[in-house]
Amino acid sequence: MKEPIIVIGLGELGSVFSRGFLKMGHPVFPVTRDMDTKVLAQTYATPKAVVIAVGEADIERVLLTCPNVWKDKLVLIQNELLPRDWQKANIVNPTVISVWFEKKKGMDSKVVLPSPIFGPNARLIFDALASLDIPSFLLDSKDELNYELVRKNLYILTTNIAGLKVGGNVEQLMNEHQTVMQDVANDVLDIQDWLSHQENDRTRLMAGLIEAIHGDLAHGCMGRSAPTRLKRAIDFADQAELNVNHLRQIQATYDK
Repeated sequence: MKEPIIVIGLGELGSVFSRGFLKMGHPVFPVTRDMDTKVLAQTYATPKAVVIAVGEADIERVLLTCPNVWKDKLVLIQNELLPRDWQKANIVNPTVISVWFEKKKGMDSKVVLPSPIFGPNARLIFDALASLDIPSFLLDSKDELNYELVRKNLYILTTNIAGLKVGGNVEQLMNEHQTVMQDVANDVLDIQDWLSHQENDRTRLMAGLIEAIHGDLAHGCMGRSAPTRLKRAIDFADQAELNVNHLRQIQATYDK
């Protein structure tokens, strides 16, 4: 029998990955919110991988309480993720995937772009997704991982926050509200530079944003998490003492 895989969080994405592991022959042990991971780690001390599939709001708590014996097995799949998020939990080398497919209740996975993966268990994740016909690819370096994480953050935050102002879908944002998109993107990248402790390549990232938009032109801008994402972005900007005037203007208008 193949080694077991722990999956923490059984929402739509967690269920997708679990199905891929099961198709590969790995037993999957699901962990729900009311289960004690430290107790479970005594029974399952050496799993093949531990996939953390909780939402962004819960990721910090789960990482900080992760049993030490699992820390070299972690697979992270969250949006708005950067190295600082796992480093402050003393996690050194997780496997990370920037997920570019959607899974909602009652629908099949919808692919926007192939999902990039980096880390010790990258091949495992690649094979699991391949078993479900979901495209992905392996990254060669931490620098490329950083680019991919910032690009996903740029896409989500720009489309969500701009959507609070203009609504519509990403094609309309790109074609009819270019100034709004560019202004919001610049503010988002100011925050991403601060969070990632480096000056990111904005030309490449903006090209990556446009590529992602073309991956699903009908994708709606303003998801239900948009207000929370805007608030979190403003909180980071306040910590970094960044102006991000366009984000603040949108927040002021939206809060009225």
